[in-house]
Amino acid sequence: MRGFLRAAISALHPVDVVPSPNIWHWPDVYEMENRAQDAGGALWRALRAECDWAGSDVVDVGCGDGFHLPVFAATARSVVGVEPHPPLVRRAQRRTAALDHVTVVAGAAQRMPLPDGCADLVHARTAYFFGRGCEPGLREAERVLRPGGALAIVDLDAARPPYGTWMCADLPHYDPADVTAFFAEQGFTCRRVDTIWRFPDRASLEATLRIEFSAEVAARAIAETPGLTIPVGYRLHVRRKPTGLVLP
Repeated sequence: MRGFLRAAISALHPVDVVPSPNIWHWPDVYEMENRAQDAGGALWRALRAECDWAGSDVVDVGCGDGFHLPVFAATARSVVGVEPHPPLVRRAQRRTAALDHVTVVAGAAQRMPLPDGCADLVHARTAYFFGRGCEPGLREAERVLRPGGALAIVDLDAARPPYGTWMCADLPHYDPADVTAFFAEQGFTCRRVDTIWRFPDRASLEATLRIEFSAEVAARAIAETPGLTIPVGYRLHVRRKPTGLVLP
């Protein structure tokens, strides 16, 4: 699978960055993909139900070109987008230039250039959380959260066909059950959300599948998708920072 990792496990040094070929190399196609995703708003409703950010300070880790920042900004007190890839940082800054309470910074998932206890919500959507190995990012999110704040991780549910089936075909060693178990071990709740991706035409649908999957799997996905919609499942993992002492 060529896509799916969108943020980096580290920040500015190139050797530390996990590339995301989809949005890095085809940002305009990825924009079409973003517009197609969650056409009915199910994921946003689930996120608001779990950790409403109205009047809060939000950090979006791996914000890419800032597509989701205006949604948070509509009701949040402040929004900070953190993104390691400089061209995407610039695109996100242009997208949010008219929003005075939105800031976009170049930074690391596990070394964010933010002070301790500055956020009520840290959000990471299909960014870099593949389960085991993301512990440094989890610790860093915990650092920037205030007591009682929430860390919300949105990832693709590879147990849900058809998208999950294509994803597993490209990532044969990826174990969705193990990822779910990892987040449970880390104290997260898990809410599964079924969504629809809806495209305006076949060209944009096929272009999106081609940047998300290998050529072989993309061809299969295109052949198995006769219309303009794709059912896609997500997992929403949420953990709140304790407000007091945690006894062993």
